[in-house]
Amino acid sequence: MESFIGQGIALVTPFTKEREVDFPALKKLLDHTKDAEYWVVNGTTAESATLTKNEKKQVLEFVKQNNPTNKPIMFGNGSNNTAEVIENFKEFDLSGVDAILSVCPYYVKPSQQGIIAHYTAIADASPLPVLLYNVPGRTGVNMNVDTIVELSKHKNIFGVKDASADLTQAMRVISATPDNFLYISGDDAMTVPIISIGGSGVITVLGNVVPQEFGSTVQQALNGNSKQATMQMSQLLDYTDALFEEGNPVGVKTALEIAGICNKTVRLPLMEGSELLQSKMSVMYDQIKISSKKSMFVSNFDARHAI
Repeated sequence: MESFIGQGIALVTPFTKEREVDFPALKKLLDHTKDAEYWVVNGTTAESATLTKNEKKQVLEFVKQNNPTNKPIMFGNGSNNTAEVIENFKEFDLSGVDAILSVCPYYVKPSQQGIIAHYTAIADASPLPVLLYNVPGRTGVNMNVDTIVELSKHKNIFGVKDASADLTQAMRVISATPDNFLYISGDDAMTVPIISIGGSGVITVLGNVVPQEFGSTVQQALNGNSKQATMQMSQLLDYTDALFEEGNPVGVKTALEIAGICNKTVRLPLMEGSELLQSKMSVMYDQIKISSKKSMFVSNFDARHAI
């Protein structure tokens, strides 16, 4: 699944001030992130928990219709109800979609054997290749190394997005899974070190806002230029921290309002980013753009084609 090596954008779902899906703003976001390797639709950053099934269908269809370069699309289909995930395969039009991202069951805290059974049932039923998603900070349970290794043997599971921020776990998974099994960072700040030990890239929140700067950083790391990648990432670390200071996607939507892509409206129980956060992020955004103009970030084209 080489299509999913590099920077994948975990797209937000823009809302109007009335909290309806803002499709013109979504079009601006797609144009803004057009140089990324792929898009992820209906992930947790998309506020999928508050979208209706009909809205999810509309957003997916809109992304497919506004994809002139046929960029690979990954669609989020996950739940703590295994049967619901399987039923969704029948209800959504997945033509034009290339893979499924499925989050580890949340809240119920299944055993490791329960996780294996859950994903096996999903992978057996899925018409598309499945990417596991381990995010213990949100689900309350970590998919351990043995679990991921066992699931990597399934012919319809091609990798894992791991947001555990555990480099030891990452090394153990990468060393024990097949070479074509992708280990994708689910934590923006951990992307460079994860790639340095064999990771395949990132599904990013940060890339919604600064896709060129972060995309260059990812490509430098994939090209083996760890020192350059680390230097570039160091310019983004404080900004990355600020993105998650008041929760996700609260921070990234605040940042996107500053960038003129969409407003910062979220749906309850999330609250809009504070004025203090917006003020701080505005200064940081300007600093990143100044650094970019000073060529501290290699262009995406040069980074991709570096020898």
